[in-house]
Amino acid sequence: MSTTQEVFRIIEAGAAAAMTDEQIIKQEIDDWLSSQERKDMIIGERYYRNKGDILERKRMTIGEGGALVEATNLANNKIVHGFLRKLVDQKAGYLLSKEMSIQTKNTEYDEVLTGIFDKGFKRLLKSLLKEAIKKGRAWLHIYYDEEGNFRFKKLPSEEIIPLWKDAAHTELQALIRVYEVEAYQGKNKTTIQKVEFWHSGGVNRYVIGTGSHLSTAGTSGLIPDVELGDISSHFTVIDESEQGQALNWERIPFVCFKYNEDELPLISLLKSLVDDYDSNKSDNSNNLEDTPNSIFKLKGYDGTNLGEFRRNLMIYRAVKVTGEDNSDVETMDININTEAYKLHMEMTRSDIYEFGRGVDTQADSFATAPSGEALKFLYADLDMDANDIENEFQAALEQLLWFVNTHIVNTGGTDFSEETVNFLFNRDIVINESQVITDAKNSTGTISQQTIVANHPWVTDVKEELKRMEAEEKAAMDRAEEYGGLPGDKAGSETGADEE
Repeated sequence: MSTTQEVFRIIEAGAAAAMTDEQIIKQEIDDWLSSQERKDMIIGERYYRNKGDILERKRMTIGEGGALVEATNLANNKIVHGFLRKLVDQKAGYLLSKEMSIQTKNTEYDEVLTGIFDKGFKRLLKSLLKEAIKKGRAWLHIYYDEEGNFRFKKLPSEEIIPLWKDAAHTELQALIRVYEVEAYQGKNKTTIQKVEFWHSGGVNRYVIGTGSHLSTAGTSGLIPDVELGDISSHFTVIDESEQGQALNWERIPFVCFKYNEDELPLISLLKSLVDDYDSNKSDNSNNLEDTPNSIFKLKGYDGTNLGEFRRNLMIYRAVKVTGEDNSDVETMDININTEAYKLHMEMTRSDIYEFGRGVDTQADSFATAPSGEALKFLYADLDMDANDIENEFQAALEQLLWFVNTHIVNTGGTDFSEETVNFLFNRDIVINESQVITDAKNSTGTISQQTIVANHPWVTDVKEELKRMEAEEKAAMDRAEEYGGLPGDKAGSETGADEE
């Protein structure tokens, strides 16, 4: 099929003459498991864990007949640099190290959202951000646990196959999840592949068969999952009589958090540069270890066993020569072009941070840059990337808010769907604190106190800080009343008495 829309249309209508629904699902799974998109996700996770391709490299040399053979007697240093981890953590720290603020004018709604989007969710949001940067997109599953609590769970992106309604990937038509679990068959431990097909009518669950199941003509290899149940609803509500009622969300209960509009992982932009840096650093280390300060030049020693020559030289520290044929031993100095190597490594490192849109804290420009406008310039690329991330995450949080509002209504709460909610990302940039504090003071009366507090460099929790300010203000008023009221009130009282 050319598009996922056509795939789902066939599944819904059952109009495929040659393929059953299960066969279409299985074909989508096979395509996904071998796709470059999924491979990039796995590579992104691997490089984040500092498991670069350099770890698999072998030192090769030319053997007899010109064939390449592994040189086990040469140094084979494998130096890995965690550029991806630093860039991912830097972006996540820049955007979410300070807690995200949630603002709404409705006080009751604000309290409900604060309970749902608690510290645990904010930690989960940071994990989703890292997942999105590593893999292009991250998936949040909305569900009810066994006790009926409203929950969120992050699922590995490489397990999720989305079927979108639109080309812009904004609304899900259906979703396939394929994952592995370990189980025992008899006394043997084995890995089983399971499949979940989420659609508007519920969930279909399968196990991917092996052996005869896949080879039988006309079958898909998908076997109904009798352990978890082959068909179920999105969730079940238990009433007072303890009778279960199967219900489905109006939408597929998954929300996609994208790193960028194209859903490209960061590793797809940096892999060749990181590999080049690892390779050249490892090669240089090998050269320093393998190459001596000088090499020997033998004259008139044709046929001499070089291994025996080196052994005698190391043991006796001397070489015996004859006067025949001008036999002699000389040394030749070896000079490694360190300047060319250093320049190449510096340029590669600069490119990694340039195209990774990060800040190289080891760069000379960072160490010597003054605070203020110069720092803003150094953070320009990171800030630009953060803008893209924030736009995508704002859209995802808006989709998530639909599930939250629906949950509130379904559990007997007020319908807050018409209320406006703002999610504020408080970025953590290196700043001139004194200048920011001065600007905040000068902004009093021009913008709201809440905005001033949210941008103050010492504030980590805006709501808590506003509560403290309110408490301090009330305490000050109470103390003033104990001493005869506020000066203004007293003056007003005296004026009123005179008029009488």
